[in-house]
Amino acid sequence: MSLDAPKPLSVSGADYRIGIVAARFNSTLVDALVDRGQAWLVDSGVAPAAIEIVRVPGSHEIPWAAQQLAASARFDAVIGLGVLIAGDTNHHEMVGDAVAAALMRVSLDTGVPVINGVIVVNTLAQAEARATGSINRGTEFAAAALEMAVLKKKLSQ
Repeated sequence: MSLDAPKPLSVSGADYRIGIVAARFNSTLVDALVDRGQAWLVDSGVAPAAIEIVRVPGSHEIPWAAQQLAASARFDAVIGLGVLIAGDTNHHEMVGDAVAAALMRVSLDTGVPVINGVIVVNTLAQAEARATGSINRGTEFAAAALEMAVLKKKLSQ
């Protein structure tokens, strides 16, 4: 596990719109990711009205909804949030791999940065550490989205 996340850039989010697609599966953990990410975006100047949250049943459905948001041309970046925890099979890894590939494809096909905020872990304790604990992936995903939105705007000029 890497704890060496980059320090978020200090940028104003005032001119940006961010879409968030969040799974309802493992809702307590995903809600924590949403709350932490949304709080960071607002603290960075993104207007609450400029953040749209769309809920989907599970992580497997995130790429489709992310594609719809990105294709709408209303968002400068999109974040997909979910939590996949190992069970008796490797299904969580299969879904995680598929979602990661699909989100990358959405980003490249639409030109809108899409952040893969789907956490794939082996235990509930690992998920809690990342969603509600000191690792704080929700903030990291939001910071990456805003940074990429700024970069998209800069490279488009």
